[in-house]
Amino acid sequence: MNFRLLPVFLLVLSIGFSQTENVEVKKHTIDVNQFYGSVLLHNTDISHLISNHPAGLILSYNRKTYGDEAWQEDFNYPDIGGSFIYQNMNNSTLGENYGLYAHYNFYFFQRLMQFRIGQGIAYNTNPYDKYENFRNNAYGSRLLSSTYLMLNYHKENIFKGLGFKAGITLIHYSNANFKAPNTSTNTFAFNAGLTYDLDGGQEIAFLPTREKVKITEPVKYNLVFRAGLNESDVIDMGQYPFYIVSAYADKRIGRKSAIQIGADVYFSRFLKELIRFQSIAFPENGVSADDDYKRVGVFLGHELFINRMSVITQLGYYVYYPFDFEGRMYNRIGLKRYFGKKMFGAVTLKSHGAKAEAVEFGIGIRL
Repeated sequence: MNFRLLPVFLLVLSIGFSQTENVEVKKHTIDVNQFYGSVLLHNTDISHLISNHPAGLILSYNRKTYGDEAWQEDFNYPDIGGSFIYQNMNNSTLGENYGLYAHYNFYFFQRLMQFRIGQGIAYNTNPYDKYENFRNNAYGSRLLSSTYLMLNYHKENIFKGLGFKAGITLIHYSNANFKAPNTSTNTFAFNAGLTYDLDGGQEIAFLPTREKVKITEPVKYNLVFRAGLNESDVIDMGQYPFYIVSAYADKRIGRKSAIQIGADVYFSRFLKELIRFQSIAFPENGVSADDDYKRVGVFLGHELFINRMSVITQLGYYVYYPFDFEGRMYNRIGLKRYFGKKMFGAVTLKSHGAKAEAVEFGIGIRL
């Protein structure tokens, strides 16, 4: 199994399982959007790749929610769906991208504004090759992790189920240092398109407001083990496993949120190899082959609960940091899926600012 597919699998699995109970009211829509934009210069190393304006197409399927479960009302009745994106980078070095995503649509301002977040996997037609495509330092592999955001004016059922939407889109492609090089790209684009109600424009009322159940919990303690593969920025150095042990406490501060405080211990083999490489190739840097590659960090975090799934964001600082790699500050963002009240799985992206270090696959317990 290709482990780069796991973020999509986990998200789709979590969406599917979270909707299996008490689902009665259903409505389905599709939408198609064309977009045209520019690759943002987030790193000067890709300046040679920004030559033309990328363009493409976004096809989406959406299933609306009407309050069959309490969390749906808490988030103003979002849509759950899947998307396909075709993007022509209009640059022969970068090639074309084809992506599959799971997404949520959230609504604001009397449901006239729609915010979408999608996570998936993309296929690139022309990744880096040391002999045939050495200029492509953005994509080091054919399979890429991809995230996209859309903010649209969204008006449904203007005429017999047909509607209109227009706005802005941000599309990110990266393999999260699974394989070097991995400078990545971010496309900012304008989009416009049509929506169609597969149920012919039938109006369905939201279910009556439920009585809000106040959630009160004592401080909970979490243990997490994370692992994966990654590579340093030195091309062809090789992929190595990493292991992370985390412990943290969290406290619910409402129906949707919890705050976290904890610590991580990192065992990253790629750093061990990078230290050895630098000690030989750059002796002027004062790096010794015996320098410790382990790191210890402390972090503050937030968890947003969406039914059995949650979104975590954490900001950390290395308190044990014998080898300098991308600075002492780090951040983590990702998804958790609860299986029962205590066990959970997680897929997270660990980075230093905009510089990704690894995609982490984890399992944990909340006591």
